[in-house]
Amino acid sequence: MFSSEDREWISEKLISWARSDERIVSAAFVGSSASGGDRWSDLDLTFGISSSTTVADVLSDWTTRVVEELGAVVLFDLPVQRTIYRVFLLPGALQVDLSFSSAEDFGPRGPRFELIFGEANEGQWISAPPQEQAFGLAIHHIVRAHICIERGRLWQAEYWQHQARDLALTLACQWHNLEPRNGRGFDALPDSVHEQFSPCFVGALSVGTLTRALAVTTQILLQNTPAAPKEVEQLREMLQEISLPPEIAQAKTGAAS
Repeated sequence: MFSSEDREWISEKLISWARSDERIVSAAFVGSSASGGDRWSDLDLTFGISSSTTVADVLSDWTTRVVEELGAVVLFDLPVQRTIYRVFLLPGALQVDLSFSSAEDFGPRGPRFELIFGEANEGQWISAPPQEQAFGLAIHHIVRAHICIERGRLWQAEYWQHQARDLALTLACQWHNLEPRNGRGFDALPDSVHEQFSPCFVGALSVGTLTRALAVTTQILLQNTPAAPKEVEQLREMLQEISLPPEIAQAKTGAAS
């Protein structure tokens, strides 16, 4: 496993490469690299590219160098607007995320941004999905899970329940002003919320355990929702038969907020 010293050495090398590459006019730490992180944090760097070249050309050259000189493997690309994030895995399982933008697009996408050199524009922060969208998706996933149970497809049912539960936890993070993306705030939720969500985990692939987990997830969502009261009652009636066994429907699980 990589050490903090390994990560620091890679960081210094990449920044040195960037300073010596005339096509790169700006660089910054982002994500956990800009906020301090911890022993296990990955390395996140973003670069602004001169108008005299293209992001694609620089990304291609850098990929070759990172792979050949640092022994990296490319995992995937994540395009965000006109920025390309390329994720590498290095020896010791160190994840390195490098993103490249044109100079005019270079700037913070969120609060965790630490300029290393060059200039940064104001940028456009990328916010978490609206609560209404997360809620709607969670309800959709619950319905799909129950349909999978009816079909006898319990593995797929667990997949949908897992997705619904995580969206409910994401909403709980937003209610508690915690970072909602990628589960970052889940561990910081109050113990009372963790206790409330505990039955949402599926301990075994059976109709009974899946149905009960879905029932609790549904109840939490309906009790803590951005939807209007009339819509909540409509959804409660629609989901009553498939999601809420009598003992759950009558129970008061309390609010997750």
